Amino acid sequence: MSFGAQEPKLLIIHADDAGLSHSQNRAIIESLRNGLVNSYSIMTPCPCFEEIGDFAKSNPQYDYGIHLTLTCEWENYKFGPVSPVESVKSLVNEDGDFYKTRNELKTFADIKEIKKELNAQVQKAFDYGLNPTHIDSHMYSVGINKECFNLYKELEKVYNIPILINNELLEMVGLNAKENINKNDFVFDNICIANYKHFSNNRLKDYYLDFIENIKSGLNIILIHPAFNDPEMKAITINHPNFGSEWRQIDFEIFTSQEIKSKIEKNNIQLISWKELQ
Repeated sequence: MSFGAQEPKLLIIHADDAGLSHSQNRAIIESLRNGLVNSYSIMTPCPCFEEIGDFAKSNPQYDYGIHLTLTCEWENYKFGPVSPVESVKSLVNEDGDFYKTRNELKTFADIKEIKKELNAQVQKAFDYGLNPTHIDSHMYSVGINKECFNLYKELEKVYNIPILINNELLEMVGLNAKENINKNDFVFDNICIANYKHFSNNRLKDYYLDFIENIKSGLNIILIHPAFNDPEMKAITINHPNFGSEWRQIDFEIFTSQEIKSKIEKNNIQLISWKELQ
C-alpha cells in the first residue's frame, strides 16, 4: 500500500547504525534530543548495542527499529553474527566476521542460515527488553536476492512490526521492484539517501535541502548516518570515505541545524513517527 498523490507531505528523518560505536550512539542521541531526527535503528550484533539499548529502554518516546545486519564493510573494525558462528558458517569469513560486501554475502550465504540469523537479531532485541517500532536493513542486504527479501517480509508478519520497503532501495541493490513488491506491501513513496558523489562534491547539504524543498506528497523518509568525526569514528572508517566519519559529522550538523528546521516548516512538511503509521 502507498499514500496517494493528494495526501499531505509526511516525513520520517531516520538515523541508521545505532550501536555501531559510542560516537554513533552519542550523535544519534543528540540528534533526537536537539535535532530533527525522529527515528533510528539499532544494530544488535555490534559492540555498542547495550549502550543504545539502555537508552532506548529509558527513552521510549523515540521511535527505534532493528537494523538487520549481515555485512561489515569496515577495514579493521569487525563484528559477526548474533547466532553461534558454527551454526551460520556461510555468513562469515575465515575469521568469523561478516563479509564486507553484499556480493560476497550473495555468493556464499545459505538462505536457511540467513533466516536463522535475522530471527536471532530481532529476538536479541526483545530479550534485552526492547520494543522496536520497525525493522530495516544495513546496506539493504536483505535485498541480495528474492529469497532473502521474502524472509525480510516474513519478519513483518511474525513480529507484527512494519518493515522499510521502497522501490529505489530495491533497485539500488539489484532487485526488480515490480517483481518483489506486492500490492498489499506497505511502501515508502519517496526516499532520500545521499551517495558518494554528493559527499565528494561537497553537496550533501544541497542534496538534503533540495529534497525537502521539492518533497512530494505521500510518505517520505530521509536516511542519514550521524556520528562525530572523532578518533573513534576515524579509526572505524579508515580508508572508507563512503559514509565515513567526515560524512557522518556533516549529517549530524545538518540535521541539528535551524536551517533544516525552517525549511521543513516553510514547506508544510509533517514529521510522522512509525508509531503513528502503525
